[in-house]
Amino acid sequence: MITTAPVLPTFLAWLARRRLRHLHAAGALLGWLAYIGSPVYRRRLVANARRAGVGEADRRRSVAEAGKMVMELPRLWLRPHDEALAEPVSWQGEALVDAALARGRGLMLLTAHLGSFEVAAQAYAERWGAQQPMTALYRPARQPWLRQVMERSRHRPGLLTAPASLAGVRQLMRALKGGQVVGMLPDQVPPEGLGVWAPFFGEPAYTMTLAARLAAQTGCELLLITVQRRARGGGYDVHVAPLPEPLPPPELPEAPRKTGVGASDTSVMLTVNALAKVPPWPSAACTRTL
Repeated sequence: MITTAPVLPTFLAWLARRRLRHLHAAGALLGWLAYIGSPVYRRRLVANARRAGVGEADRRRSVAEAGKMVMELPRLWLRPHDEALAEPVSWQGEALVDAALARGRGLMLLTAHLGSFEVAAQAYAERWGAQQPMTALYRPARQPWLRQVMERSRHRPGLLTAPASLAGVRQLMRALKGGQVVGMLPDQVPPEGLGVWAPFFGEPAYTMTLAARLAAQTGCELLLITVQRRARGGGYDVHVAPLPEPLPPPELPEAPRKTGVGASDTSVMLTVNALAKVPPWPSAACTRTL
């Protein structure tokens, strides 16, 4: 029997050496092939776009952007550590990060599954990693070969990792209490019993409360970070912004907390869209409800 496991890492390594504009061009084609070839994916994308109030032009653009996201991953994961992420990587709102690092109270950077979210941690590490490394929470892949690739990609200068487990949460807690930086995707589906159901664009979404709990227990600062992919492989624009409203206190009773988390999730999505003007991506939590 022929196994694909040894072949795929070699192919990914080959892709990692391609120019970003070529990867994005291939990714746009891949996105449309997936859209045309999968009726389930097509119906879900159309339904989510309609719920979020996304117009036809932006919805069609998101089809290609989804493929670009997939095709840029090998370069993000496997390029040499001394090779720049992209040229250019432009920052807006970087003074907010500088100020938070100077205060030394700990900083949590929140990025949703929007735009080039995989770029966010590496972009931070390139700019501030030597001054203050980031610890990023991630969920290990199930396939052993892919897990090895992802672990190698995430262990880069200025970037540490914490698995999505109790040990990983403790690692994040220690980092924040020590005045360090943590990165998190707050729209992942939490394990059963560790989240709350909250309205998200009119649909119930099982929503993680980990970010609110960590902030409440450590007193850290919170910022939103999102990354916009430039056209034709022309680099990335990174946007940093404060939260439009405080995260809901995790100790509130269940009923009020549902409303608070729903408002927070919606405000995060709206703020990121307004900053980066990227097509809305349905969160993992929202997707599970459809």
